[in-house]
Amino acid sequence: MRSLSASVFAAASASRPLSLSLVLALSLGLTAGAQQPAAPAAAPDPAAALAQTPAQAPTQVEQQPAPSTPANTIRRNVNLVVLDGVVVDQKGKVVTDLKREEFHITEDGAPQQVRNFETPGQFTPTPDVTINSTADLDHLAPRAPVNIVLLDEFNTRFEDMAFARYSLKKWLEKQPDKLDTPTMLIAVDLQHFTVLRDYTQNKDEILSALDHHFVAYPWQVHEFAWIAERYTTALYSLRRVAEASIGHFGHKNMIWIGRGFPTLDFARISVDDQQHVHSAVEQTVNELRDARVTLYTVDPAGVQVNPGVYGRDAGIFAAFGGDPDFQALARATGGRNLYGRNDVDAEIGTSIRDGSSLYTLTYVPTNNTEDEHNKLRRIQVTLDRPGLTFITRQGYYPNRFAARPTRDGRMGNRLVSELANAGSSNMAYDAVSFTVTTSPTDSNTYKFHVEPRGVAWYITDGTKPRFTRLIIMSTAFDRKGKELKADARRLEFKAPAAAPSTGRIELPLDFEVKFDAVPKAVRTRMVVRVEASGRMGTADLTLGPGATASSFITQDAAAPAGAPATP
Repeated sequence: MRSLSASVFAAASASRPLSLSLVLALSLGLTAGAQQPAAPAAAPDPAAALAQTPAQAPTQVEQQPAPSTPANTIRRNVNLVVLDGVVVDQKGKVVTDLKREEFHITEDGAPQQVRNFETPGQFTPTPDVTINSTADLDHLAPRAPVNIVLLDEFNTRFEDMAFARYSLKKWLEKQPDKLDTPTMLIAVDLQHFTVLRDYTQNKDEILSALDHHFVAYPWQVHEFAWIAERYTTALYSLRRVAEASIGHFGHKNMIWIGRGFPTLDFARISVDDQQHVHSAVEQTVNELRDARVTLYTVDPAGVQVNPGVYGRDAGIFAAFGGDPDFQALARATGGRNLYGRNDVDAEIGTSIRDGSSLYTLTYVPTNNTEDEHNKLRRIQVTLDRPGLTFITRQGYYPNRFAARPTRDGRMGNRLVSELANAGSSNMAYDAVSFTVTTSPTDSNTYKFHVEPRGVAWYITDGTKPRFTRLIIMSTAFDRKGKELKADARRLEFKAPAAAPSTGRIELPLDFEVKFDAVPKAVRTRMVVRVEASGRMGTADLTLGPGATASSFITQDAAAPAGAPATP
């Protein structure tokens, strides 16, 4: 299996840069060609299965292609729509004292009833709680809002990024030693997606990570031929964050410091390429919404005297690229765009302030019909108090599906890229809770225990037991962190006959998987993906007999009853 980072690296190393549509096809799997199966998923090893009694645990079986019928197809109907947003007055100041009855929601013009209402700061970690990792976040504050600061080092000129780092440090130095909101710091260039610091409330640790991060010179910013790779990197970086963080129930405030998209006049490229890019943008926005990520864009260039340094089209387009631009992408998630000012530290502070001032409203749509896949349901929120605006996402697309293997077990490009993202990243994926242990007698055999939370079971016609499928992937690394090999298995489990015919099944999964030995490997990242939902968990395991690792979330951190779930 070829990793997404390897695909991007291959594109960057090619003597002739790839076309825009081809790069998007490789890394996003959203073109027409991406719908074709890529490579067969490795069949599960029967010898790796544990002998289990149906009355005690689900039974692992050799996978069989399921018939394509409504009975075993999960349809993602909209049950609860979640709106995270900030209220501002006519001067842009945040207002935090509104009550539930002052909000009014319409969807496609039809009034909706507010079911749940959360005020700003309701789930901010209390002073006695200290967050220093994703594990701490999931265990101690599973619904806390978080900040994710991403440094765009591939679409931003070196001098502008230096000013961005200076501005971020300037803002941090004004904050108390313990931040109110857990914050993660990420840096991205064309070859690397790096979590510089996992979630923490320790200001000094973020400053230290920033000081010790070496920034390579982004020479591709000056080359028009690298437009495709830069678009791709921006989109897959956003998707990586969404796919990794969807397991955390709290809102994520993502502050993207950089240009976002390269400047490009889409009138100069083919219609097919335009459609591919717009489809990729739509898919990215959908994933951000599902993960409750609001995107804020901060342009570190400030007031530009000569915008032409970002290309010949930069003078006629907005700060974040051509069409589509990063501004539209941010607005679609309910975020804002901050640019054209030299006090970039204040802009960073504004985006973080908004993230800590969010209201959350939920409603069940009155329209329960199954719309076409690409039909946008538009949302409008009005307030009784005059002069106020509720900034939130503009709508959503219902009935979207996770990327799954085909009926014969073959995996398309989108599924491959999502697995590769999880396997090659150092960001924790916490939507599936599991523990993996190396067998004490065989270092290539791994015992898995998957908690019920996050496991979705298919519904059958009643003549056959319900079942679920997992994709287990192992990505091996050497001592220097070089990726050596990725290998995957697809396993199917049948529920006991006594399991309910509908609804959740609260059963853990226990099984063994044997992977091929990889010379020079010292650690592996295990990925467990639930086929029906697309949710994933990861665990980083140091190789050796009896070694154990866990994904970060535990059963105790499950969402409280009535917690918002994004459609």
